[in-house]
Amino acid sequence: MRFFKPFIAGMVGGAVGALIAAILGFGATAYGVTGIPGYLTVSNPVQYTFVLIIAGAIAFAGTWVFWKEEEKKKPAAVPAAEIKVPTETVISCEAGEVKAPANGLVIARENIEDETFASGVLGDGVGIRPSAGYVVAPFDGEITSVADSKHAIGLASPSGMELLIHVGVDTVAMNGDGFDPQVAEGDQVKAGQLLLNFDIDKIKAANHPDTVVVLLTNADDYNDVKCGGQ
Repeated sequence: MRFFKPFIAGMVGGAVGALIAAILGFGATAYGVTGIPGYLTVSNPVQYTFVLIIAGAIAFAGTWVFWKEEEKKKPAAVPAAEIKVPTETVISCEAGEVKAPANGLVIARENIEDETFASGVLGDGVGIRPSAGYVVAPFDGEITSVADSKHAIGLASPSGMELLIHVGVDTVAMNGDGFDPQVAEGDQVKAGQLLLNFDIDKIKAANHPDTVVVLLTNADDYNDVKCGGQ
């Protein structure tokens, strides 16, 4: 019932239009839809046009006055002074190192609460059970993607590492509610730069694990990938 108020405004406009039509005493020669197709059945097109204008104007005015699109609240931005950049290396390979993009307990990929991530089919890496609602860049590089649902970010390093940072499990279902990206596709970022704010409480309230998934999606290109985690 997201558009309940516009629905009521439309009903009121239609009711007033019908009342005016009754007062004017004109009718239709057949049952059917109103609006433009109604001109095929009404007995007085001029009066019918007047009624349509009145009904539409009332519906528009009611919607304008009583309804306003509700904007999703963004998670509160973390002040730069409060951001603690993680220093722990969570993934390493011949192409370089990946620092933890979030603070918290680092767990092994196999312990991530999603079989697709845990199986390694999307790449090797770790999970982080976050202690704070922000993600920072784990290396210097370029933002290659920001999910429409705002919960996942892709990065690439100059040496060729391709990384996926996915906040929470099944959080795509939240449609961006509780996520506030600070970067866009194509941006150049530095290690430790803020990439995303997220609301841990909202994720938990939606009954999703809040684990931050960190995967080297092209791990198969390297021979010596090492991942941390418990």
